[in-house]
Amino acid sequence: MKKIITIGEVLVEIMAEERGNGFLEPITLVGPFPSGAPAIFIDQVAKLGQPCGLISAVGPDDFGTVNLERLKADGVDVSAIAVIPDAVTGSAFVRYREDGNRNFIFNIRHSACGQVSLDHGAEKMLGEADHLHVMGSSLFSDEIISLIRTAVERVKAKGGSVSFDPNIRKEMLDFPGMREALVHIFENADIFLPSGDELFLFTEAKEEEAAIAEILTRGTKAVVIKRGAEGASYFDASGETRVPAFAVEEIDPTGAGDSFGATFVTFWLRGVSPEDALLMANASGARAVGVKGPMSGTSTGAELEDFIERHKGTRA
Repeated sequence: MKKIITIGEVLVEIMAEERGNGFLEPITLVGPFPSGAPAIFIDQVAKLGQPCGLISAVGPDDFGTVNLERLKADGVDVSAIAVIPDAVTGSAFVRYREDGNRNFIFNIRHSACGQVSLDHGAEKMLGEADHLHVMGSSLFSDEIISLIRTAVERVKAKGGSVSFDPNIRKEMLDFPGMREALVHIFENADIFLPSGDELFLFTEAKEEEAAIAEILTRGTKAVVIKRGAEGASYFDASGETRVPAFAVEEIDPTGAGDSFGATFVTFWLRGVSPEDALLMANASGARAVGVKGPMSGTSTGAELEDFIERHKGTRA
């Protein structure tokens, strides 16, 4: 089985229990929950029984231990997650507003994962990788951008594949070096997994059909559009495959897109049909939103099959 790796932030998430605007008064908090988009992604891959690993860093603290123990228990190769003395593990304080949007206070750039480097553990894992998944949210420093560019080049040079979830605001495209880094990753991606307007980040076209055609003519093998409550679509040279979502109660959407992407990529690499891969990915995202905590809703294959069986009549 192919080994999937990713690179980026590992952190804990601490959530406000009451909805409201920001953190300007004492409120009840719950956590820490293991988190970080790459960590959620790779945990979901591991739960499906796929060989996988993460290149990152944590501090020698309880927050780092919470993440390492969770990832290791679920089957992730954590040998390339460095424990950096005198650094602290990343964190995110989150509060939901009444309109469903969120307020965040992050400590990522100046945390341990902001010091990720191409050390011995990272070198070894890159040598074992068959597939690299890249998330735009992880491009938060020059050092990690350089590491991810190196990883893309090495994986592609030995015949491996790359998937890319942009997961980034358009405003970030103006950061120094950001657009160049994103374009480099996009141009080397075999699978592109955008949501909403992210589809148009790298195209002249501003309509979906034309944008997809433009992307596919530039070397990308497949485009997977995450449509939230409307399900998801897969596009390749042969056309579109669309699979509806499951109608479920949303408790916490954080991490659902990461779980979706991890599930789709895993089954795609196993040679599963696009329709079946999307079905499993939709189930993965649906299970994730029904649980509080960004990594709490990752699923095994058996859990996904059981969910699909029990929710046959709930697809939108």
